[in-house]
Parts: sequence; C-alpha cells; structure tokens
Amino acid sequence: MRKTARLTSLAAAGLLALCSLTACANDAASTASADSGSKGDGKGTKVKIMVGGLDKVIYLPAMLTQRLGYFDSEGLDVELLSEPAGVQAETALVSGQVQGAVGFYDHTLDLQVKGKEVESVVQFSQAPGEVEIVSNKAAGDITSAKDFKGRKLGVTGLGSSTDFLTKYLAVKNGVKVSDFTPVAVGAGPTFISALQQGSIDGGMTTDPTVATILDKKAGKILLDMRTPQGSEEALGGPYPSSSLYMQTDWVNGHKETVQKLANAFVKTLKWMSTHSATQIADKMPADYSQGNKLLYAVAIKNTLPMFTKDGVMPKDGPETVEKVLKAFNPNIQNADVDLDRTYTTEFVAKAAQSTTG
Repeated sequence: MRKTARLTSLAAAGLLALCSLTACANDAASTASADSGSKGDGKGTKVKIMVGGLDKVIYLPAMLTQRLGYFDSEGLDVELLSEPAGVQAETALVSGQVQGAVGFYDHTLDLQVKGKEVESVVQFSQAPGEVEIVSNKAAGDITSAKDFKGRKLGVTGLGSSTDFLTKYLAVKNGVKVSDFTPVAVGAGPTFISALQQGSIDGGMTTDPTVATILDKKAGKILLDMRTPQGSEEALGGPYPSSSLYMQTDWVNGHKETVQKLANAFVKTLKWMSTHSATQIADKMPADYSQGNKLLYAVAIKNTLPMFTKDGVMPKDGPETVEKVLKAFNPNIQNADVDLDRTYTTEFVAKAAQSTTG
C-alpha cells in the first residue's frame, strides 16, 4: 500500500505525468468541495473512491453498496475506480486523485510515519481475508512459513498489504526478509498464471482467486486468514484489513459527506450479515463470477466471516496491526505511532443509530 515516493504504480506515474500533485488535489477537492453544494451531474454529492481491486471479495462492500442503491439513497454520486493493488489505491488517495480509498487499514499506520494523516472511517473487516497458496510443485517442500527461505512469493504489489503480511509471516517464523523474493503478480489470472508457470512458488491472494485456484487444482492452501480464528492463529489477534480510509483533513472538512458514506456502508454490512452468499452474489455484476456463479458464491461464503456487521474497529485490532508492521518495517519500528489518529468510530456510531436495514 505505500511506497508512494517510489511511484511504482503505473497509474500513479500516468497521473503525475498529466498533472502536478497540487493540480490533482485541487481537482479532487473541487469534486466534493462542500457538503452543501458540490454536485456531479444532478445525482448528488460527487465522491471518487479508489478500490484496490473492485472484483476482490475482501472489498465487496464497495460495489455491493452501489448495487443496493445505498449511495443514491444518501444523496451521493459515488464513482468507484479500481486498481489491482491496495498500494495503488493509496497512491491515488494521497496524490489527491480521489477522496477515499478502499484498502487495508495498515496503510494508515504506514502513512502516519511518513507524515500523512489518513484514517479509517468505516472498518469492513476483522481479519485479512488473505490466503497463502503454494503451487502443487512446491507443496511438498513448503509446509509452513519457515520454508519461505529461497522462495519466490507472489504479492499483489510491492509495498502492498500482501507484501506486509508475507514479510511478517516470514520474520515470525525465523526467515529474514532478505531471504526470499517477493514478486508483484497482482491477482486473478495474472496470479494464477504465475503460479502455474512456476514464476512464483506460492503467494498471498484472496477470493475469488483462491476459489479458482482450488477449482483448477493449481495449488494448495498453506495458511488461511479469511476468518477471525485464522487471523488469531497466524497473526496473534484480530487484523482489521479492508476499510474505507480517507485523508483526515478532508474528513474534518466534509463531515456531512463522510457521514453519508458511513451510513451507506454500515447499511451494506448489516445487509450482508442477514443474507446468504448466493443472495450477495446475485447482486454483484455478472462478470465478477467469471462465468461460474456457483464458484463465486463459494468464494463469498468462505470470506464472509472476515466482515464486521457495524463498521466498528475490532477491539485490539490496531495493536495487532502495529505489532505486525513493527516486526519487519524499520520505519515503524523506530517510530511512535498514535493509533488513535489512524481510525475513527465517530461516523459508524452515528450510522448505527440511524440505520435500520
């Protein structure tokens, strides 16, 4: 999610080639400059949100909220944009291209030590929703994270949360970060192809990629962090991951708009908690199932336990994330992170009082 200074994202490079960061920030501000009046095309207050992979099940609440009409009912005209990795969504946010990002909460800690004030305003999850997969060829040799040494391990992007978590699992199990090679392979077909062709020995990914790999018998699960229990076993506690996070200054200046976003997302999370995976799949765009709706519903079912029902930060979650990042990230190891500034429950608390369905 981070590494903005390196501009590894092609999307970020293209953005910076077109306009300066200042110009982009001004453009983003103009799309939702005031809670009382910034309108798009008559649909409501315009807000742009970048998602680190719209078709990933871990970020499902973003598109589902739109499909359920909850943005519209709050008087919002939300434009959902997509990048293949959370680090690119983060880049779009801090450059001012968008007002919000749907990605992992751990970016807020990473950015704070870089001097960027960003906070989670709706916490979608209490577990990473990530799975460490190994190729069939390597399965006999990689039986735990202790065997990561000398291996090529796939992540969505360098500096992404999959990169963070892979490094933590290695260090926790006695393997130095320098002892293995992270390879940016994205998700979906690119991840699967890399696994099948031997470009990676294993890697960290999410559903529906996981479900497809298992269906194709292209790999095996090494670690499953799609449930709170799996998070506890692998990471030692709840790991708040997918969230809506925004720049703190923007939040403070647009509280009415942020409240409307929180209302819409909390309503979606409550809806998800009372509907089946099949019912959820039915609401999503047809192409998300990649021609196999049954398999897509299975992917949703396996990931559903990670989601919160109210958008509230899980107890002790920020502490677990800080512990994970401090294990391998020298910037955070040597910094005092103010966890209270990395998230807020102000908006979801009000949403809980006003949301009925």
